[in-house]
Amino acid sequence: MFARLRYLTELTQSQRIARRYFVTNGFDGVLAMLGLLMGFRVSASVAMEVIIGACIGTAVALFMSGLSSAYISESAEKQQELHQLEKSMVTSLDESAHGEAARLMPWLIALVNGLSPLLLALLILVPLFVAQQHAWPDFLAAVSPLDSAIISALSLTFLLGVFLGRVSDRGWLWTGLRALLIAIITATIILLLNQFMGHS
Repeated sequence: MFARLRYLTELTQSQRIARRYFVTNGFDGVLAMLGLLMGFRVSASVAMEVIIGACIGTAVALFMSGLSSAYISESAEKQQELHQLEKSMVTSLDESAHGEAARLMPWLIALVNGLSPLLLALLILVPLFVAQQHAWPDFLAAVSPLDSAIISALSLTFLLGVFLGRVSDRGWLWTGLRALLIAIITATIILLLNQFMGHS
């Protein structure tokens, strides 16, 4: 089955599309989590259960949005490509590898697009899950679970930039730092808005 999927992926060059979706939607998911966590960070004391519930709700919404939007768009694209190929060959390709790819690849791409923000969000929330179970290690006592989750979000932003740099054959350090800068700017804007709202 995996060999067949690899063949269909290579046939349609869908790995490039899936990789692009993974980075872009994963980046959106990480920034969404960072925004939520920063919002809780600058707010009054909020229960851990509330923070986790809000973040998981957002992650699930990103998963469903990514899954459905990617499937709808990619399914239409693949069907159009298949119809154009059938028109040029003057024959039906429904039972061919191209027809199979037109049916399966949109699902594969949609899963990547949906799962990337969900999995990255869950990874960011690991410190909160640990704290919720009252298992926060002593050597991290100086850092709160919420701050640890924010650091995780910033780190994942940098790593996504590094991944994108390696894929595009550009300087991985520069692309990583550029992605990190975007996350830092996002966090700074939230802090400034909170200060502005607090003084208004």
